[in-house]
Amino acid sequence: MGWVYLLAAGLMEIVWATGLKYSEGFTKLVPTVVTVISIACSLTLLGLALRTLPIGIGYAAWTGIGVVGTTIFGMAVFGEPATAARIGCIGLILAGVVGLKIAG
Repeated sequence: MGWVYLLAAGLMEIVWATGLKYSEGFTKLVPTVVTVISIACSLTLLGLALRTLPIGIGYAAWTGIGVVGTTIFGMAVFGEPATAARIGCIGLILAGVVGLKIAG
């Protein structure tokens, strides 16, 4: 169940990281509220995941899910460059998260 919580926490991290962009420095109310709520959800879910997962694996996987998801979202929605180097680095992060899952 820890990995389910961790995946949900990572998805919430994508929401709050994206919410930071939309909140424009916390000047827009709705994106700010969504950001704050998703931060609370993400950290709560991470805490639940860490009940059964080692902290090093859990934290690294949580940030990896957030980085990969936020980067892909930025490329798809904000038109950020999808260069071979960026995509290769995303692959490396994914490989690291999968490796941690297998090792842990």
